[in-house]
Amino acid sequence: MSATNTGISDRALAIASRVEAFVRETVTPYEMDERRDHHGAPTDELVMEMREKARAAGVLTPHILDDGSHLNQRETAVVLIKSGLSPLGPLACNTMAPDEGNMYLLGKEGSPELKERFLKPMVEGRVRSAFFMTEPADEGGAGSDPSMMQTICRPDGNHWIISGRKTFITGAQGARVGIIMAKAEEGACMFLVDLPDPAIRIDHIPNTIDSSMPGGHATLTIDNLRVPADQMLGEAGEGFRYAQVRLSPARLSHCMRWLGACIRANEIATDYANRRHAFGKPLVDHEGVGFMLAENLIDIKQAELMIDWCASVLDTGSLGTAESSMAKVAVSEALMRIADRCVQVMGGTGVTDKTIVEQVFREVRAFRIYDGPTEVHKWSLAKKIKRDWKAQQG
Repeated sequence: MSATNTGISDRALAIASRVEAFVRETVTPYEMDERRDHHGAPTDELVMEMREKARAAGVLTPHILDDGSHLNQRETAVVLIKSGLSPLGPLACNTMAPDEGNMYLLGKEGSPELKERFLKPMVEGRVRSAFFMTEPADEGGAGSDPSMMQTICRPDGNHWIISGRKTFITGAQGARVGIIMAKAEEGACMFLVDLPDPAIRIDHIPNTIDSSMPGGHATLTIDNLRVPADQMLGEAGEGFRYAQVRLSPARLSHCMRWLGACIRANEIATDYANRRHAFGKPLVDHEGVGFMLAENLIDIKQAELMIDWCASVLDTGSLGTAESSMAKVAVSEALMRIADRCVQVMGGTGVTDKTIVEQVFREVRAFRIYDGPTEVHKWSLAKKIKRDWKAQQG
């Protein structure tokens, strides 16, 4: 297999090209489809309709190959960026969060039995999944600090019993596969479970600023959930390690998808600025507008380079925790600037739902929070700076 001068294989570039064509031609017309839930997210009916078209087009779960292997992270980036050209693209192509991260984790750490039972239907795009880690802050539970986890699990014969509370669990409503983190005497554990289950009760799904993910971000109670011991992922006490296997590339995948969305938003704003006239000339000829679009190009390129650099680190086999933190901060902040400028360039039209620009603005604003807010990642990096300094002092 030959490679281009970018270092990305021809195979990956071809996949990315097919994904881009599918998203632009087939998915974007669905952006005005009214099949939405109470907070504006696409219904599962709409998602599955798009996925059938993606299956027919050969672009369903395009980053996972027919033999079950994954594209590497740099190749995944070129594909996921293209899937993100519409907020509906990752849903249609099955590259969305949290499923993409959950599939990556199971692909890396799941036993053959767990892969067959839980991973296969996810890769086939027939079910959605949820990752149960975050807990209510007002109850002292784990948020950005998973060591505060209060959800507990205890062995009971050939089963484990799980009890606790979780919050902001993306896609829990309607999911068929759950990955639950809980704390045992040995340390953190992860379990694969079938959903729904009567022992898992959804208490509340808030309306949130974002609206791209089916099922919302639920708060729920787990009440004496019985899970067979063979549905534990790996070994007891290894849950935090597995979480890092998932979270480092998952943060980067968010950057990829939302970069695609911001590229499209910038296309829309650029088209608007060239067509709309004010004070005797196109908006783009006014420096205040033209300079914003120029700044967008700079931020887009810097985001692309940061994503590629972090992906290269992950491809070396390193977890890349520090690198993914840097990418999450740099890219999410850059994308926020891009989305904000697009709204500003388009004026009143930019804050309406006539285009996806206002939604991209909302989604990227939420992205600065989930998978760790900017401040947590900076704090983590500052701790690393201190550790490295101490090590250098001998």
